[in-house]
Amino acid sequence: MSAQHPIDTRLPEMLRSGRRLRGVFNGIPSPAIVEMCAFAGFDFILLDNEHGSAGLETTENMLRAARASGIPAIVRCLEHDMARTLDLGASAVQIPMVETAAHAQALVQRIKYPTRGQPGQRGAAFSTRAAGYGAFGGVAHTQRSNDGVALIVMIETERGIANAFDIAAVPGVDAVFIGPNDLAHSMGLDNRWHEPPAQVAIESALRAISAAGACPGILALSPEEEARYGAWGARFLASNTAGILTAALREAATRGR
Repeated sequence: MSAQHPIDTRLPEMLRSGRRLRGVFNGIPSPAIVEMCAFAGFDFILLDNEHGSAGLETTENMLRAARASGIPAIVRCLEHDMARTLDLGASAVQIPMVETAAHAQALVQRIKYPTRGQPGQRGAAFSTRAAGYGAFGGVAHTQRSNDGVALIVMIETERGIANAFDIAAVPGVDAVFIGPNDLAHSMGLDNRWHEPPAQVAIESALRAISAAGACPGILALSPEEEARYGAWGARFLASNTAGILTAALREAATRGR
């Protein structure tokens, strides 16, 4: 019996497919939550290592749970954690606060191994989980990673909105995800991203990202938001496990009172 490769490489093709993908952010450091999201039928899970509390060891175990339960796992991480996160076997990394095409291009270089005909700056080590601790190392691993691991960049400021088309047009950027909360803060609206100025900015960016050929994504916390953003071109939509669980627990705690 052949062993399953640690990296789930389906995500780049999913992002290119044109179909709407529904996933969920998870900042709770629990492999069980990852499995629950897979069994519930989400298309992807987004492990939030920007705001979540998981360390790398727990992240690795959540990636194992994702692979075993069959859900592609993205890790939102800060740039200094990119290399180790990729070596853990993530299907994608999602990087916050990208404002320019030059920044996006630099991130592409950091996610790619240098191979013949393809520049890159990712350091090679084949003793990692991503390479099966050496079982899947060498050229096959570098090519599989270059082809099968996605880069998702986040636009979260007015400057990023203005550069949305150019960012999305960078070769190697698979998706561009708008962070509405930080965007609203950058516009002086606190967390009120539902106000018209923020919504106008979001619509313009989603349409620009789609026109540039990348997959447009955004946080969508209700069916109404998903429908609105979908009409503007969003195909990569995420809610949040903490919000889902808190709402369900609150309903259970107050039922009948």
